[in-house]
Amino acid sequence: MQELYELTQENRKGIEVYAEAMDSLARAENILDKTEAHAFLDAAGSVAERQARAKLASSEARLERDLAKAQVERVRAKLRMIESAIMAQATAAKMVQAEMKL
Repeated sequence: MQELYELTQENRKGIEVYAEAMDSLARAENILDKTEAHAFLDAAGSVAERQARAKLASSEARLERDLAKAQVERVRAKLRMIESAIMAQATAAKMVQAEMKL
């Protein structure tokens, strides 16, 4: 029963971490969009050349966005693991209760 309580507490903390990771991702995507748009507008040449220059100029922002996405995925995976452990513990607790009734 104690382990179930601890898992539930960890899940609550994980939800907060997930929200923070999503905030970071939103900020990183915003920075990427702005950086790429400014670079495109500042560039000269054909549309294809401007797009290539904008993509190159925003590569660091793109990396930060990709890292933020990876963090969100890590948090999601951890939350799924915790939720699975909670389900397993709840099932085990129900089995113990059923055995006690016998």
